[in-house]
Amino acid sequence: MDIESVELESKRLLGLWDFGEPRVSEGRFVRFAQRADEAGDRELAGMAMTQIARAMGLDRRFDEGVGLIEALRDKFPCADGELAVRIELEHGRLMNSSGMRERSVAFFESAWSIAQRSGIDGLAVDAAHMLGIVLQGEDGDSWNERAMGVAMSSDQADARRWRGALLNNMGWSAHAGGAYERALGLFEQALEARIEQGEKGNIRVARWCIGRCMRSLGRLDVALSIQRSLEGDPDADGYVFEEIGECLLGQGRANDAKVSFAKAHEMLSADPWVVANESDRLARLGELGA
Repeated sequence: MDIESVELESKRLLGLWDFGEPRVSEGRFVRFAQRADEAGDRELAGMAMTQIARAMGLDRRFDEGVGLIEALRDKFPCADGELAVRIELEHGRLMNSSGMRERSVAFFESAWSIAQRSGIDGLAVDAAHMLGIVLQGEDGDSWNERAMGVAMSSDQADARRWRGALLNNMGWSAHAGGAYERALGLFEQALEARIEQGEKGNIRVARWCIGRCMRSLGRLDVALSIQRSLEGDPDADGYVFEEIGECLLGQGRANDAKVSFAKAHEMLSADPWVVANESDRLARLGELGA
């Protein structure tokens, strides 16, 4: 399959995603795989199945997802190109999301190598960005830089679209290291990239990141203003209300903050990932909102 065909099929697959509704997405991929099988395109059906496995992971059905990936390995023992990359990527994501971060590294490294060898820049960036997430410190920064290098130099649309996400990841890496001014610059670049792409949800998240970084810099008035501007968005989530509460608390307005903390606790308690991974955070929100 040539690069143009890879980009076309990737676009078709990614267009089926609703990351907020993994089971809905899973159903779409099941139907897509069935149609591909009926048309005799086993490889395309296999690629759709990797996305079914990813949806299972987002739905926290990790064992099912891993079982499907292992079945794909048996079905396509000589897989190469896009299908091979996607098998490695989704196996790695399942490992990472289920708490086995160290085991995920080998799968992401394999995905990177195959994608580089096959000239599939978008998936190479995806693999490198995942390594930037799962690895710590300088190793993670190095992979983020590699990913950005490919995204900036590639003439493939699937690679170029990663710029905003990579700048966001690099911003959080700088933030985790206490380099708040550098993080702010990266978040501002990420917002520019998101605005260019025109995806409203990503623009909202980019603005939230800038507000969060402003709080770390002690610029509470600016941070609060940014979060207040997001509060009226119909898609505002619990993280927005959490930040409003934190800004008010930082200003010494604990009573005013209670309403926002209570709202944040209510909304984030409905998020399975937060419940599974951020129990201390939820407990604190509950206490502050009581």
